[in-house]
Amino acid sequence: MKKLLFIPVLLLFIFCEKKESQPLLLQGDAFGTTYNIQFYTEKEIDFKKGLDSVIEAVNTSVSTYIPDSDISKVNKGDSTVVVDSIFREVFKISEEVNKKTNGYFDPTIGVLRNAYGFGDVKPLKNIDRTTLDSLMKYVGFKKVKINNDGTVSKEYLQIYFDFNAVAKGFGIDCLGRYLESKGVTDYLIELGGEILTKGENIQKNQKWVVGIEAVDSELEDRSFEATVNLKNEGMASSGNYRKFRIDSLTGKKYVHTLNPLTGSAEKSDVTSSTVIAPTCGVADAYATSFMALGLDKSKELLKNLPNVEAYLTYNDSLNNHQVFMTEGFKQRISK
Repeated sequence: MKKLLFIPVLLLFIFCEKKESQPLLLQGDAFGTTYNIQFYTEKEIDFKKGLDSVIEAVNTSVSTYIPDSDISKVNKGDSTVVVDSIFREVFKISEEVNKKTNGYFDPTIGVLRNAYGFGDVKPLKNIDRTTLDSLMKYVGFKKVKINNDGTVSKEYLQIYFDFNAVAKGFGIDCLGRYLESKGVTDYLIELGGEILTKGENIQKNQKWVVGIEAVDSELEDRSFEATVNLKNEGMASSGNYRKFRIDSLTGKKYVHTLNPLTGSAEKSDVTSSTVIAPTCGVADAYATSFMALGLDKSKELLKNLPNVEAYLTYNDSLNNHQVFMTEGFKQRISK
């Protein structure tokens, strides 16, 4: 069953060679993609069953692809739904990033995503300025809130929540919480290209090592631009070089990243964004934000985000591939 729609896969999990300490490896399906988990434990627990229950809980709360999920009911105008802790935390992360990015990250962008054909309904046949102006009436995080009784208020019934730019990352955080609740202190979770790490790779006696996929990497023959060392942090990526839709009538390309302030679906100068943050949910949200912000605004914002590191690729005036990295990201690059 298709679950969450999410950002492009730009990160690849790197399995390490086996040595003395043998990690447990779990694989499965989640949020419309697959996961690979490597962790260390001496406990005999049915971890797969526990992880599956976490995945189900996340989907039941914030998946727009499940008709009777909480978010689907809220989007349909059901004001009686009392949202759970998962919805609340995703909402809180979204609210914080929305404020920090001055509105460039906005989960009420759902009506626009649906209009362009990136959501779960058929796209509009014609999207002109008049159409965008009418849709923008239903976009804006200040137009929604969670009430004291746990219900959700929307200024307009048509406002459509879409947490896909943060929910997958947060779902990974939930999987990590489950492992930690069972005493696991060293793990690496890769799900759909997003990463969450805890502790170290005991087998190699080092931090976890993951790769950043090259922008021109082929799906069938992926290559890495760089590898980074991670410990107790998450990493997520966003990009517009694979995720786009071509209008069959006009031939115009609509990229996956939308500008919530203008409603446009145009390319920014940032071609991919890889972010390291304390949690995968936060990394996920900022990776999408930097795509919409563009290079200059992203650089300015990063100066005020001490716990967020970024690796941004962009094309210069001569259309040459370039890379910008924060100092903290440079320090994590494998030598």
